[in-house]
Amino acid sequence: MTAVEEKPARARLVSGPGMLLVWLYGVMVVGAVSRSVYQIATEFDRAPLAYSLSAVAGVVYGFITYSLVRGGETARRLALVCCAAELAGVLAVGTWTLVDPSAFPDATVWSKYGMGYVFIPVLLPLTAMYWLRKARKQRPGTV
Repeated sequence: MTAVEEKPARARLVSGPGMLLVWLYGVMVVGAVSRSVYQIATEFDRAPLAYSLSAVAGVVYGFITYSLVRGGETARRLALVCCAAELAGVLAVGTWTLVDPSAFPDATVWSKYGMGYVFIPVLLPLTAMYWLRKARKQRPGTV
């Protein structure tokens, strides 16, 4: 036994399709955060709910991006939970914007299931959850 025990290496989540997910989430972070910062700074009184929800979406995208880059089992699990929460948010806000459009005088990132973002907000968490579950199964010693 050595005086310094080595820590096991973190499982990489950014190999293969994981790198594409990091890139897409990174683009969504920039889009959602820059849009919400501008709208909150210049016209918050027009649609505070919509702009606040866009800011929340940007934070969620940022956390998922960080978790994917960080790697490891804990990060994978946290990213999976965040992706599920993101999907729930997209579905809830998307439905809300269709049922009561007057509640949203301006669109959010998740309005109409992300129609303004070519539906990437609804497709991205589904793809990420699939990848994250597959990444767990590919690791040796996991079930």
